[in-house]
Amino acid sequence: MANQTILIVDDEQDLLDMIEYNLKQQDYDVLTADNGQLGIQIARDTKPDLVLLDVMMPGMDGIEVCDRMKEDPALKQIPVIFLTARSDEKTEIEGLNKGADDYITKPISTSKLFSRIKAVLRRYSDTTDEQQRLIVHDLEIDKDRYIVLKNGKEHHLPRKEFELFYYLASKKGKVRDRQTLLNKVWGDNVYVVDRTVDVHVRKIREKLGDHYIETVKGVGYRFKE
Repeated sequence: MANQTILIVDDEQDLLDMIEYNLKQQDYDVLTADNGQLGIQIARDTKPDLVLLDVMMPGMDGIEVCDRMKEDPALKQIPVIFLTARSDEKTEIEGLNKGADDYITKPISTSKLFSRIKAVLRRYSDTTDEQQRLIVHDLEIDKDRYIVLKNGKEHHLPRKEFELFYYLASKKGKVRDRQTLLNKVWGDNVYVVDRTVDVHVRKIREKLGDHYIETVKGVGYRFKE
């Protein structure tokens, strides 16, 4: 089985070298970029299994890089973990709302980094028990292509919006609280605030209509039967 490839995008050369060395010791193939534009180009050329992305970079910062990746059909399914010196909640929420899968603050513990990488890669590869295509109401939800078909029109949702919508649709009629949704979609090793779910539900409703996902006051959400 081929090694998994990780792309590191960070303008701090010492940190770049340190992470690259440690990942190679874990048998990952590693690519590096010292700026956002180059990172996007390398991602397009190589389709890595995961991107480690610094938030604070000159020129194009990590938030913009992630945003561009999630808008690109060829890149939007690549998982992203942010690396940042910022620890404020606002920056974390902004990054996760752009479609990132995890958020690690500097200084970076290599053991924590390995654990988070393995957890994210495992979530992305563990699809054996999932039905890949759901038909609910007037929608066809295709997990292979990450699209929602409504009246013959394709809707391309960012990965986390799609995964949240898919999970709720697969549990049609069943109420799921915010913590369960966070664990199922973002993973139980990732700290994400409750309102991240609310933001994603709002964005889904704006794109597909507000009559699919029902708010259960004081509890969470359910996909209407």
